Amino acid sequence: MTAQETHWLERIMAEAALDVLFQPIVDASRPGIYGYEALVRGPKASPLHSPLRLFDVATQAGRLVELDLLCRRLAVTRFTELGLPGFLFLNVMPLTIVERDFREGLTLGYVRQAGLAPERVVIELTEHVPIDDYALMRQAVDHYRDMGFRVALDDLGAGHSSLRHWAELRPDFVKLDRHFVAGIDQQPAKREFLRSLLGVGRNLGCRLIVEGIETAAEHLCLWELDRSLSLLQGFHFARPSREPPRHLTLPLPGAMCAGHTGAPGARVLCRHVPAVSPNAAVPELAERFKRQSGLRCVAVVADEQPIGVLRRSSFLALFTNPFSHSLYARTRVLDVMDTHMLVARADLPLVARADLPLEALSQKLTERHDIEQEDFVIVENDGSYLGMGNIIDLLREITAVQVRQARHANPLTGLPGNVLIQETLGEYLARGEGFAAVYVDLDRFKALNDRYGYARGDQVIVSLARLLQAQGESAGGFIGHIGGDDFMLLLPLSHWEPTMRQVLRSFETIAPSFYAEADRERGGLNIETRQGEKRFVPFVSLSVAVRPVEPGTDCQPLDIASELSELKHQAKKIPGNSLFVDRRSVAEMQAGIQADSHVIDLY
Repeated sequence: MTAQETHWLERIMAEAALDVLFQPIVDASRPGIYGYEALVRGPKASPLHSPLRLFDVATQAGRLVELDLLCRRLAVTRFTELGLPGFLFLNVMPLTIVERDFREGLTLGYVRQAGLAPERVVIELTEHVPIDDYALMRQAVDHYRDMGFRVALDDLGAGHSSLRHWAELRPDFVKLDRHFVAGIDQQPAKREFLRSLLGVGRNLGCRLIVEGIETAAEHLCLWELDRSLSLLQGFHFARPSREPPRHLTLPLPGAMCAGHTGAPGARVLCRHVPAVSPNAAVPELAERFKRQSGLRCVAVVADEQPIGVLRRSSFLALFTNPFSHSLYARTRVLDVMDTHMLVARADLPLVARADLPLEALSQKLTERHDIEQEDFVIVENDGSYLGMGNIIDLLREITAVQVRQARHANPLTGLPGNVLIQETLGEYLARGEGFAAVYVDLDRFKALNDRYGYARGDQVIVSLARLLQAQGESAGGFIGHIGGDDFMLLLPLSHWEPTMRQVLRSFETIAPSFYAEADRERGGLNIETRQGEKRFVPFVSLSVAVRPVEPGTDCQPLDIASELSELKHQAKKIPGNSLFVDRRSVAEMQAGIQADSHVIDLY
């Protein structure tokens, strides 16, 4: 540590002379920005511009804890000044946690002073020295969680960070070191390693963040490896910046394969197979089939529009006769092509638009019996030729989608769980068409569950799930099971109110059937509280909170979830079946006008 470095450190600490940069963390499942990691740099003209050197000098000077707290305070302040969406990933050193912050609550103070909700902050544990006392560290991490923060483990596999940290601290997020991503598209061993870590993360309920993605090839490889791997970070998306992007402009592989509904589309199956002109000579195509043994089918394209196909087996059968070459020497492709498929007959399944959902494509293919179905043509929305698809690839993709949906479905009801709910909510917002987000919660469920047991409780939850599914799907909406007795629906703006009023009426009718006859006659349960007090609990009922989202609303899934949580608490204050509707305008919400100043609709 030189005298010049000491001078600059003193100046930085006295003047808070640090640059705060933010790098987006991409949620590839939407696609969109999930949050931002805050990074600091020393003054450009100083020898402490590099954060590595800055923290090394602070460590030698005995001011590491002081510098770490300064970085946190500046990051929180700048994040709120910029009004950035999503989560703030805040780098924190374990040494600082156990020495001061754990006891004094400094980070929570910074967050509250900036007007930022603790639930939007992720404490990212970044190490310069090893963790010696895991018991104390676990206590500190639990303390952070009690305050509303989430916890991430940074740079797994680098420096002191190890799998033991993951097992001991059970973080909400784990960030994988750049070493395991660099060149992953060319190194099978790294892909297998990452696949194993993804399995560990799923079993521990932890999300993996892959950082250090610098090339499109690495990105595509990760997407193909496991499409549930949705949190990504790296120069390929955006570099750290003082004013980072608020919206993702780089196309993501998953986005290129999605149709209007957000389901994977036929584009994901597309293989670029050069087409032939209808005026091409037949011998030229025969030679191409002979050279390319794996080529099964070729599209015939005129003016960028496919007008027919030529299949290997039937085409080469033309040349079984010894005189065939002479016979077809001057014949055009147009004269021998399979005209079963014409673009003008758009109902034929051999033509699939790129945005056609895989399920719809599969149904079209299986409904046909009069054509060869091994290969089909994929076109852009304007009908121009894009490439070829194969039924084996289609089956593989559908299986992968089904496995993923099953993995993230609620085991009791089979409805989409939290991961799929967030993804679908992001898709609805991205389309900008407007919808109603609906939160449904059972009231007085615990008393019923305690009296009759979990089997009866499960029966109530499943019955409610089926009711919501029947009503929601008939309205063209989405239904998800958040967990326990909480559900979310996404419904068209024109249908949500009659749909949810019908749900309330139907549930009021079926609620008494969950009780024994004597309890039905008295209208509920007589229970004894833990304090020994006698209390009467009426039948279970529903609290419904509704947040209409107007077309073109610019917000994130996290914002909707937070607002619905607030509305649900308001709805639960109303006895019986209730419907609480947030009728605030966007301007009123931004101005902080409370939802309870608006109309409350009771069933």
